[in-house]
Amino acid sequence: MSRLARHLRTVDYFTLGFGTMVGVGWLVLMDDWLTRGGPVGVMLGFAIGGLALLPIALVYGRLVAAIPDAGSEIAYVAKVFSPRASFATGWMMMLAYLIVCPWEAVAVGKLAAYLFPGLDSLELYRVAGRPVFLPRLALGLALTAGITLINYRGIRLSAAFQKWMTFALLAMFAAFALSSAGRGSRENFRIPFSHAGPVSVLLVLQIVPYFMTGFESVPKCAEEASPQFRAGGFLRAMLLALGVAVVFYVAVVALIAYLRPWQELASQRFATAVAFEHAFGSRRVVQLLMLAALVSLLKVFNGNFIAASRLLFALGRRGLVHARFGRVHERNLVPSIAILALGGATALASCLGDAILVPITEVGSMASALGWLAACLACFYLQPSAGTRALAVAGMSVSVLLVLMKVLPFVPGHFSRYEWLSLIVWAAIGLAVRVPDRGGFAASWQKR
Repeated sequence: MSRLARHLRTVDYFTLGFGTMVGVGWLVLMDDWLTRGGPVGVMLGFAIGGLALLPIALVYGRLVAAIPDAGSEIAYVAKVFSPRASFATGWMMMLAYLIVCPWEAVAVGKLAAYLFPGLDSLELYRVAGRPVFLPRLALGLALTAGITLINYRGIRLSAAFQKWMTFALLAMFAAFALSSAGRGSRENFRIPFSHAGPVSVLLVLQIVPYFMTGFESVPKCAEEASPQFRAGGFLRAMLLALGVAVVFYVAVVALIAYLRPWQELASQRFATAVAFEHAFGSRRVVQLLMLAALVSLLKVFNGNFIAASRLLFALGRRGLVHARFGRVHERNLVPSIAILALGGATALASCLGDAILVPITEVGSMASALGWLAACLACFYLQPSAGTRALAVAGMSVSVLLVLMKVLPFVPGHFSRYEWLSLIVWAAIGLAVRVPDRGGFAASWQKR
C-alpha cells in the first residue's frame, strides 16, 4: 500500500475544510444570489443549509475516525456495496471538487479584468455566446500551473499555503466589516425577498451544497495526519469549518445589503465591489476587496485540488481506474500522477471561459449531494448503533431533498439541459476510464 506524508494537524484540517468551501462566489456571483433570494432569502438559505448539513458532518466524523482512508466515500461505500457502487460514488464526488478548479481559474481572469479592463481584449473564440479573451485565459492557465506545482511539491507546502490564505481572508473580511459601520442603512432590508419567502429560500438552498462543499474534504487527507493527531480532531475541524463558513456567508450578504439597496445591486456585475465603492467613495477600497477575493480564490482552488487529487489517487490505488493514478512520488510523498492529470483537466476546462460560471454551480451542488447520500447510506450499515443510524437517516433525508430539488421539473431552479448534458458527459468519461475488476483486486479492498 502506497504511503503519503504525515504532517497535518487540526488547524490544517480546519483551513482545508473552510478554505475549500469559501471561494469568490460572494464577489463574483452576489448578483445571482440576490436575484434568487433577496438578502434575507440568501441569509436564511445559507443558515438553514448549514444546519441541515450538520448531521452529514457528524456522519463523516464517525466514518473517518473508523476508516481513515484517502478515498473517503470510495472506502466507506466499498465496505458495504460493490466496486461499481464505490467507483460511481467516488467519480461523482470527484466532480464536485474538480469542477471548482476551472471555475476559479476562470474567475481569476474575471476579477483581474474588473481592475484592468485591458484584459478584455484579443478575443479568441466564444462559448455559449460569451467571449474567451487571451489575457484572461493565460492568467487562468498560469494560476492552474502554480496550484499544480504547489501540490506536486508536497502536502506540507500546500497545507501551509492553505493556512496562510485562510487566515488572511478572515482578517481582511473582519477589517472590511468593522470599517463599514455607519456607512449603510437598515432600510435596505425593508424588502427582504426577491420572490415569495419560501421560493426565495428554496432557490438559494439549491446552490448551498456547491458553496458548502468542503467540510468533507477533511477525510480525503486522513492518511496525512501527523502521528500525534487524534481521530477526534477530524470531527472538530469539520464542525468548525462548517460553522465559520455559515457565519461568513450570512455576514457578507448582510454587509452588502446594508451598504446598498439590494435591488440595485442585483443587476450589477460584481455587486459586492459596487456596494463597497459606493459606500466608501473610493476605488482603492475596491482594489483591497479584490485582493481579499484573490486570497480566497487561491485557497479554495488549492483545497478543492487537494481533495480531488486524493480521490483520483484512491481510485487508482484500488484498481478502479488506471493503477498509475495510485502512485506516490518517492521524494515528495504525494499522488504525483493524479495531481498532474487533474492539473491538465483543469487547464482544458478553463478554456470554456465565463460560460461555465453559473451552470457549474448547479452541477456541483447535485454531485455533492449524491456523495453525501452514499456516505450516509454506508454509515447506516457500517455502524448499527441507534444514535448513529438516526444521524445517517437524517443525513440521507437532507441529501435526497437536495437531489430532488435539482431533478424534479416542477421545482423552480431545476436542472436545464446544459446541466444534464454536463452530468452525462462526466458519466461517459467515467465509463471510459473505469477499469473492469477482472482479478478481484477492487473487491479485496472491501476488507481493508
